[in-house]
Amino acid sequence: MSLGSVRRAADEGASLSKATNATKASNATKVTKAARGRRRDERSMRVLLHTGKGGVGKTTVALATALGAARHGHRVCVLSTDPAHSLGDALGQPVGPHPKRVAKGVYAREIRAQIELDRAWKSVQAWLRELLREEADALVAEELLAFPGIEELVALRAVREVEQTGDFDVCVVDCAPTGSTLRMLRFPDALRIFMQHFFELERRGARLLRPLVRGFEAGRLIPREEFFEAFERLYVEIDDVRRILLDDARTSARLVVNPSRVVIDETRRSFAYLSLYGIATDAVLVNRVMPDSVDGGYFTRWLEREREALAIIDESFPVPIRRVSLRPGEVIGARALEALAEDLFGDTDPAGRFAEGRPIRLTRAAGRTRLEISLPGVAKEEIEVTSKGADLHLRVRDGRRLISLPESVVGKAIERVRLRADVLEILFGE
Repeated sequence: MSLGSVRRAADEGASLSKATNATKASNATKVTKAARGRRRDERSMRVLLHTGKGGVGKTTVALATALGAARHGHRVCVLSTDPAHSLGDALGQPVGPHPKRVAKGVYAREIRAQIELDRAWKSVQAWLRELLREEADALVAEELLAFPGIEELVALRAVREVEQTGDFDVCVVDCAPTGSTLRMLRFPDALRIFMQHFFELERRGARLLRPLVRGFEAGRLIPREEFFEAFERLYVEIDDVRRILLDDARTSARLVVNPSRVVIDETRRSFAYLSLYGIATDAVLVNRVMPDSVDGGYFTRWLEREREALAIIDESFPVPIRRVSLRPGEVIGARALEALAEDLFGDTDPAGRFAEGRPIRLTRAAGRTRLEISLPGVAKEEIEVTSKGADLHLRVRDGRRLISLPESVVGKAIERVRLRADVLEILFGE
């Protein structure tokens, strides 16, 4: 197989491995099943994730989307998970960590990631402070818990909270810039590996050692049971968020871009990474396009470059592309945002789905299973595929994804891997 580096790891003792993996998965997910059994029936809420390179105007576009959706009769909540919150600046009024009505049918909230992290990790932080004791202070304990992507993902728990209220039809999320968003998408895979392979073992070890070291100085090194309970709760909540994000029937990503080559290049990579992690992108929103009234003189060369950039955008993304022109002044306040929404969406409901389809698809024909992943803008040399046990390890550039394979495919050899028309096809044998 010549696509990148395609390797098939040896799968000795397949039946034993399958049984072991099943036991680990059961241990890791037993609390998840219990929590889901307690869930009340909820009406699905539309979730729109707005992301893009810093400075492209994603906060402005996210708010315009929210106000446009409200104009179509939706009850909308706007969440900012970007540490550099700008909702209040764009609205021209203060917005805090609690929902605030900012327009008819629209509420806004700026998520304070550290507050959410403290709430989720209180027991874990307490153990770390005890562990470090004189060596460090509480600030160090906080920093040790700030794993790459965890702050953004914990902040996104607010999406789950918004849905549980039953008060909103649409949740518009102003995400952190692209890099932070991608770190957020990587984190659930890493957490799942830890929960399946290490968590229960660590917990049992702590339970055995705790009585033996009680009363000794070494006792503070053993996490208390509250530590593991906090980890379990966070795992359930993050798994809930992950399921919402991967539900393409309700969740869509929208990439905000400016007609600039540097921004376009990063946005193309972002589109591929979102597909890799199973997030469906249903539109690319081009912000700050030069208006038709600008012509000649100093702007002649700028207009030529912009036309070239817009042509590249049209060729790069297999989803609808919407454009909005550069405004004559700063877009601040509900009236200016509503005007932007009208120019961007016209009479179309911004909460609608602009494109169908799933970024990751599994099909079966002629006794063989085929896995398809949409990866626009990616070259075959940038892809690496490895099958190991019940998982498929996929690497695209510096992005990694662990995809759990269905039981019907586990143990089957990969017959063919190819990239065709921006779609990665992985064919498994009979």
